[in-house]
Formats: sequence, C-alpha cells, structure tokens
Amino acid sequence: MRQPLAGNKAIMGWLQYGPHATVLFADYGAFSMKIKTLASVALIALLAACQSAPVTGRNQLILLSDGEAAQMGADAFKQISADLPESRDRRLRALVERVGGDVASVSSLAGLDWQFKLFEDDTPNAFALPGGFIGVHTGLFKVATTDAQLAAVLGHEVGHVIARHSAESVSRQVMLGTGLQAVTQASGASDGTAQLLATAATLGIILPFGRNQESEADRIGLDLMARAGYDPRAAVQVWENMEAEGGGTLEFLSTHPNPGRRAREISAVLPEVMPIYERSGRR
Repeated sequence: MRQPLAGNKAIMGWLQYGPHATVLFADYGAFSMKIKTLASVALIALLAACQSAPVTGRNQLILLSDGEAAQMGADAFKQISADLPESRDRRLRALVERVGGDVASVSSLAGLDWQFKLFEDDTPNAFALPGGFIGVHTGLFKVATTDAQLAAVLGHEVGHVIARHSAESVSRQVMLGTGLQAVTQASGASDGTAQLLATAATLGIILPFGRNQESEADRIGLDLMARAGYDPRAAVQVWENMEAEGGGTLEFLSTHPNPGRRAREISAVLPEVMPIYERSGRR
C-alpha cells in the first residue's frame, strides 16, 4: 500500500488510477467535491475507452483513435529516419522485410501497410510505432542469428502494434497528466507537493505497466511467429543470446523484464504455441 503524501493539508491520501478508478482522500472539503466530480468524468471516459488486448485479453484504456495513433507513428518514424542512417546491406534489409512480412501477414492487421526498416546502429535493438512502422538496428543481428530468432523479435514488435501499446501508453499519460493537474489546481498544492504526486504516480503506475506491455508483446509475438511457421523456441534463444551479450538499450531499462526472466516466461508458454507451429507447415 502506498503511504500518504505529506504536504498541503488538502492532499493527505493517495490517488490510484486503474480499472476501478479509486480515489481516496482524507480531507472532505470543497477539494473533495471537485475531485469526486473529476473522478466521475474520468470513470465515464475509462469505461468508454476500455478495450481488450489480443491473445491475452487484458483490459486496456485507449483514448486515441487508430488514425491519430498512426499519424503520431508516421511522424515519429519520419524523424527517426532523418536521424538514423538506413543500412546499405541489401541482404539484411531484404531479410528484415521478408521475415517481418511473414509475421505481419498472420496478424489481425494483415492489411496494414507495414514498413520494416533496417537502421545502421550497433545496439541490439528494435522498436515499433503505431501505424505499422517497425525499425530494426543492425546490431540486433549479434543476438538474432537465424531467421526464426529474427521472427521472434519482429513478432514481439508487431505484437506491440496490434495490441496498440503506444496508444495505450499515451492514453495513460494523458489521464495521469490530467489527474495531476486537477489535483494541483483543486488543492492549491505547492510545486513540491505536485512533484511528489508526479513521482509517486510514475513509480506506482507507469513502470509496472511497461513491464506488462513487454511481457504481453512477448506472448503475442510467440503466437504470431508460430502461425507464420517459425519455431517459437527460437525466442528463448534470442533472450539467452541477449543475456550473454550483456544487454541492449531500451529493453533493459527498469521498466522491462530482464532477459533471464523473459526466457523463463517464454519457455513456460511454449506448450501452448508449439501445436500452432506444428500445424503451420513450418519453415
């Protein structure tokens, strides 16, 4: 349980966002009335925007439309493409496009105009943006040494897209920012207290949620690569290779499961996806 935040006397409690939109406060003055009104509005928005993630069925809060998210993804991908040089290795570029196309073709968004681009960067990493924009670093081939291992990574990234994780993250940040602003304005809280609220919200909401998204993308990716005919056991090998490599950027921030844990979680799911792979005709 979170400890109450010390500061302005009107803010003696804690604020928890989630499926039940629970708001608890110890001071029941005008401040409490304002918060109750805001919480009611937020609850309506939460219910209206509630969706379910593919494969896992996890409840999601998504406020952005597909079109809005896709435009954000296109803008971000354009900026990244301007900052990072595209690889000149035609063989690897063709490999990324082929394997990525295989995985995307069995997803629920098979008709999307998927773009798989290989960037010249030595870090073992890949990323996904809404709208079907997938970027791969050349350094990824240090840990993804086979087509199936590459399919595991690209399946994970495609999983982020079809589960709308970027739109979900933005939606939660919007709700978080709106709530913090409302609390600050309604209470007349000092900058220091507002900062404490922001810190508590970040640690209590954003970090665990990032881990859930990553694990979910792993699970969706296993399903996709199996359907596309790539051996899901290769996903375990990727994370074992990543652990041996010493880790890469982004995937090893505190918001993400470590490679060893991911390998174990993937191994536990293999009995569920191997039959899909066996029926796929393999590659």
